Amino acid sequence: MVDKVWSDDTATQLEATVQFRKLLSDGKNSTMIKIIRADVLPRFAEFLSRQRPPQLQMEAAWVLTNIAASDYTLLVAECGAVPRLVELLESPDANIRHQATWALGNIAADMPSCREIVLDHGAVTPLLAQFKEDMKVSVLRTATWALSNLCFGKLPAEVQVKPILEIISLLIHSADEKILADACWALYYICDGVEGGIQDALDAGVCPQLVKLLMHASANILLPVITSLARISAGDDTQVQVIVEQGILPCLAQLLARNYPKIIKKQACLIVSNITAGSKDQIQAVIDADVMNHVIVLLKTSETDLKKEAAWAISNAASGGSSDQIQYLVSRGCLEPLCNVLKYQDVDLVYTCLEGLQNILVEGEIGKQGNESVTNPYAQFILENGGLDNLEELQDFDNDVVYKLAMKLLERYWDEEVSDDVNLPASKDGSAEKVETVPEDAAQPPHREIFIGVKFFLVKCLYYAVELKICECVEYVHRRRACGGVTPADFAGFGWILPI
Repeated sequence: MVDKVWSDDTATQLEATVQFRKLLSDGKNSTMIKIIRADVLPRFAEFLSRQRPPQLQMEAAWVLTNIAASDYTLLVAECGAVPRLVELLESPDANIRHQATWALGNIAADMPSCREIVLDHGAVTPLLAQFKEDMKVSVLRTATWALSNLCFGKLPAEVQVKPILEIISLLIHSADEKILADACWALYYICDGVEGGIQDALDAGVCPQLVKLLMHASANILLPVITSLARISAGDDTQVQVIVEQGILPCLAQLLARNYPKIIKKQACLIVSNITAGSKDQIQAVIDADVMNHVIVLLKTSETDLKKEAAWAISNAASGGSSDQIQYLVSRGCLEPLCNVLKYQDVDLVYTCLEGLQNILVEGEIGKQGNESVTNPYAQFILENGGLDNLEELQDFDNDVVYKLAMKLLERYWDEEVSDDVNLPASKDGSAEKVETVPEDAAQPPHREIFIGVKFFLVKCLYYAVELKICECVEYVHRRRACGGVTPADFAGFGWILPI
């Protein structure tokens, strides 16, 4: 067979290539290794340029497609086949175009370096041209899948994104689930891996259809759809407002309320948290759509990883919300579960929860209307429900910013509880100062006892020296988060059954 491949006779070449293709159909790795060792890949790559007979091009592309689907994809990418396969995307023979598309899709799917080889040889433009033709559904599936593989990762600057998005904006209206899923993954890859990709996607008008697809019955569709929307929600306030205005919030309320898989609810909470990281109007839109009630339920009852996502949504709303919005959150029972989140070793999450609690406590101070004899109801609730213990534990948190904010809250609202029974000697100006001791009944590990008083004293001096007061305007920092690095393979094998 090897000798026949290297023959000068075209018929013999075709016969040998067909035999190799049939050998590969057994799917055995041992067969693949024998073919690789025979060093015939460059010959098959050469056959791709033979226009006569066209069957030779077809069979050679078929052989290379199967090898590219194995662990030896890089050998196909480096044997000279890629530029010839790209040329075949413009073949007058539809079957050859299809086979070339399949081969390139396999090569691009293997690893970033293989994908870059395909992109560097200009595969995108002739691939997009195929979508403008009437194609069989099977061919359209292959082309959409190949396009999705090419979009994964960061596209080179010379690749024009807008023509790709024009095609995707049409594909997401397909009735075929495989086409729809791959088109949505391609959209997510562009939003995630292309600078300005979110705005380009919005300009292409994909949002109305994406929001509609949130109610799709298939998990294969729902996952890339909600992942794409989660990535869009990580944009700026204006970009987030687009999906809000398209009606995403009622859809999210349904996803959170019903028995959907955990990964879907996590992505839904991620979107909510990105919206509540925005303006007060956007926070109000979340409240008005009854989304926050469902998020608070998850914060109280769900598994840890889902609780974290719910905590982000509540914390962002509490950090940036208005007085009425904060009162709404408290009335729905967010305080206790927020305090419980302080146990997690996630710096950003804990800090955001502290900011949320800070805003809630400030609201409690405002409610006192200057009457210092009245207890801050939110501080009292936290004290009575064990939240103070979690705050005190943050004295050992391995992050200085988290530690300082926790200390700030402890001193402002629970100074007496924390420093009870501490001796207060006179300072140089006659005022009392804390000494380096802690209450005898404080539940502190032995190694902390000698340092706790020092921490209180130094931090208090620092904050009051620069006149940092808790009731001053709280600076709110956006904490929108993206869900980068997601691929369909990450969710393979779940076997989900979605609710009717």
